[in-house]
Amino acid sequence: MATSADIVVKHFRQILIWPLQLMPYEVKGQGSTMGRHWLQMLKYAEADSPWQPRPTEFDGDPAEFQERHYREFVTFLPYVQRFLYGEGRSNNLNSDQFGQSPLHVFRRNDIRKIVMMFKDGAVHHFSVAHIDLYFFYDIDVVILAFEIQGDNLPLKRVQDALFRFGRAFPAQWDEDHTAASCLRKVAWLDEQGDVLASSDYEDREGYLSHLGRYRAPKMAAHWEFLLSPLVLHHSSALGLIRYRQIEYHRMPIMAYLAVDDPFALSEEDFYRLGMVTRPGDGDALPYTRKVFEEFEQNCCFDRFWIPDRKHISASTRMMCNGHAFVLVGTHGSEFYSDPHTGALGQFRHQYFLLGLIAHFHKAALLMFSDRLAVALADLNLEDVRSVRKFKREIRHLQEAFLRFNQRYWFREVSNQIISDQIYQMLHRHLEVSRLHQDVRDSIQSMSQYLENDDLRRQADTVVRLTVVTIFGLIGTTVTGFLGMNLFSLAEQSTVDRALYFISVFIVMLVLTFFTVAKSKAFSEFLDAVADERMSWSAKLFMFLRIWRRK
Repeated sequence: MATSADIVVKHFRQILIWPLQLMPYEVKGQGSTMGRHWLQMLKYAEADSPWQPRPTEFDGDPAEFQERHYREFVTFLPYVQRFLYGEGRSNNLNSDQFGQSPLHVFRRNDIRKIVMMFKDGAVHHFSVAHIDLYFFYDIDVVILAFEIQGDNLPLKRVQDALFRFGRAFPAQWDEDHTAASCLRKVAWLDEQGDVLASSDYEDREGYLSHLGRYRAPKMAAHWEFLLSPLVLHHSSALGLIRYRQIEYHRMPIMAYLAVDDPFALSEEDFYRLGMVTRPGDGDALPYTRKVFEEFEQNCCFDRFWIPDRKHISASTRMMCNGHAFVLVGTHGSEFYSDPHTGALGQFRHQYFLLGLIAHFHKAALLMFSDRLAVALADLNLEDVRSVRKFKREIRHLQEAFLRFNQRYWFREVSNQIISDQIYQMLHRHLEVSRLHQDVRDSIQSMSQYLENDDLRRQADTVVRLTVVTIFGLIGTTVTGFLGMNLFSLAEQSTVDRALYFISVFIVMLVLTFFTVAKSKAFSEFLDAVADERMSWSAKLFMFLRIWRRK
């Protein structure tokens, strides 16, 4: 029987799903926009940008529409279909905006191969299947989807690639000054094999100085090159579309492994693949039986995995822990390896979209949480402009969150059993429902605060108007009792009457504004007069407080 060291992965695919937060773009006089500025800016830079809009399956000749696209489309429920693909127009609808998908995809085709140098000095080349950027209308989130593939690789090397490739920056360095848990070197190659960009994980001083200057980690050089013209927000780089890290620096992944005999993999092999840990160092088992049992119970979807039968129809295993979704099966099985109707086709299309939606949900909710925290941190109750900016930002986030709930938030995406259960596993491990509840509660709390603040201001206004009315009632009663004939001005000239009018107007205006300015003190005095429990001396004291300067 073959050991783990002898197992060869006949076909390997790895998809990185890297969510990033887009920084809001400030429009003068309008505040910050959310999730709309990137489209115009990318189209403006389209001629010079490596990222070009990716045409959809529906942009070609309908007669050439393929069955795999049909199978992908019908996997999802109608409201998810409209999110992913948009909606076709009927003959009586002429608006070009109707039915457009809120999801926009840009692709770059200049990077064709990847060179990975591992810790032991081994070098492997991987082909690039596609590199896409997914933008979402009204949401400041972008997701990089990066798919690579390779053939005839040792299992240990595949485990190492899964563990080390998707690292945005090093977490630490080893004694030999190489980045821990990262590849020794990564390089992007073009069609001719020329190097377009390479990693700088070994530049320890550069990462340290960047963190000391910006209080944010520096992205590795090859990832910065890949995302250009998007630029890191906490850097000196110039660019209108700026991003920053929103999750852990280790990118979520999806992986497909086709081997000759999946039953030859040990429990430790499955655990290391499913949990994306580094390869083992021999026959020693660092994990206990309880660890394996918990892994199988929580992270394995074994609908097509029955090792006791040793049959090709029961040799497919799916593993999901939120950070990773890994598929292992038999290379010679059409059910597993067919790129159109088999598990490989489903992995690249249906399962990928399930992972994309789940990670987008988490990233969007983290973005909302971050924006709420920033808005609250910038609030200064003693600054009127700060209060107004805070209210404007909270109301803007309320509107965006409402659109997110109606347009993007799905508890179910498919009625197909497998797709639905995989999606539920992803949501459960990512704790998206709990995060959604937390964000909704925070926004409701902020909204309640704004409503209470508006009610308080309205109550203060009513008090001021009431005080003015009460004291104005005295003058109104006196002048009414005298019949408005206190002074006989009918015989006076027009100029004299005009001067009398202006003088009285100015006096009344001053008295009115003085009453408004002292309305709070007058209100307290009126409350004291109405309080039968207070003595007259205490009421007199409250009256004298009106004229004291605070």
